[in-house]
Amino acid sequence: MIDLAGYIRDIPDFPKPGIVFKDITPLLADGRAFHATIDRFAEHFRGKVDVVLGIESRGFIIGAAVAYALGVGVAIVRKPGKLPFDKHSASYALEYGTDTLEIHRDAVDGHHRVLVVDDLLATGGTASAAIELVKRCGATVVACAFVIELAFLDGRRRLAGQEIVSLVRY
Repeated sequence: MIDLAGYIRDIPDFPKPGIVFKDITPLLADGRAFHATIDRFAEHFRGKVDVVLGIESRGFIIGAAVAYALGVGVAIVRKPGKLPFDKHSASYALEYGTDTLEIHRDAVDGHHRVLVVDDLLATGGTASAAIELVKRCGATVVACAFVIELAFLDGRRRLAGQEIVSLVRY
């Protein structure tokens, strides 16, 4: 089994002093590591979801690949002003500020079992907002999947009640 942690690099003081950014671009650039990442998620969630929801922006990459591997649809949540159709919005706090996410009102509906995907679970604010948006659309969140989890920030607590799968934990 390939050690995915070896493909994640630390970028100190990004985007603000004191933050250590976990950069997955080396993982994405390596075919074996990227393939292993997608395969691990696909094996775990096969037959359990109808739509994969990718969170802007690295969640788009991972989420679309997982959706393809599962043979299901993909939906997205974006930052404000990026989606052209009727939408729901949710604001949230993250470890270094606040932000807002939006989803098209028809991205998912009451028939969908949704897997929320992003590159990183930190405090859980971003994923929590995505879950809120899925619920506003009437769909069900089955689980959340992350390449990286910063366990010391206790984001799982904020996502209590959700199945959480993370491949690399710090």
